[in-house]
Amino acid sequence: MSVNLPTPLDSLRYCRFSFYPPILNIEHNEWQYRGANWNEIQVLNTKTHNEISVPRRCVGEISRIGEPVMIVGLLNELEYNEGIVVPHVRRVIEMPRAVNGWPRPFAPAPAIGEARPPADVVGIRVESPRESRATRIVLGTVAAGLLVCVTVAVAFRDAAPWARSSAQRASLIELPFTAQDGYAAIVQRLGIPAADDRRSAGGLSYRRLWYPRLALAVILIDDRYAGALDPRGRILQSPEPSRLLNLR
Repeated sequence: MSVNLPTPLDSLRYCRFSFYPPILNIEHNEWQYRGANWNEIQVLNTKTHNEISVPRRCVGEISRIGEPVMIVGLLNELEYNEGIVVPHVRRVIEMPRAVNGWPRPFAPAPAIGEARPPADVVGIRVESPRESRATRIVLGTVAAGLLVCVTVAVAFRDAAPWARSSAQRASLIELPFTAQDGYAAIVQRLGIPAADDRRSAGGLSYRRLWYPRLALAVILIDDRYAGALDPRGRILQSPEPSRLLNLR
């Protein structure tokens, strides 16, 4: 059962008034008083004819400064959301504080008709042309240094297989070939070579099978295994090392 209770707004029953601060999410801020109960005050929007209920605890004093339109002060900032009026909650993001700094208290809201105090002035430091040029030089130097480091790293990565010592390569792979092994035995053990060339050096003809993943070349002389060389022509393993001198 709804019971009408007397309120200060009873004097505005036949007058139009506005809320201050205005209720958020409602464009037209002109109202007529309709009634009240223990908890709420019913008002009617003069443009949309939408009737809403305002929490009674949020209604403050009536100001006659704005005649002929009266001002009804609100003790809290309200918003209209999904058919009801609720207190508006401002989501404030606190700025990082300086070392040993203290949080600044929020300034109280000004009373109705009172001017809002000016905001604090924060100095902004403008970078001078000399500092700007020095900053660009430093950034350019850093960028050039990074580019050189990346280039050296890429070159070292690409050259790493070639820079290993022959002793390291020989210890990483097994070459159980003899002078009796031919092409078929080598392919069965190491797979198809990436390159298969026939070359000659010092009047000697030979066949070179290149295996880049192993960083070695298998040498066949007279279609028989003669040994293995690294990319620089150094002998890794051979039944007769003297036969591989000056071969690559």
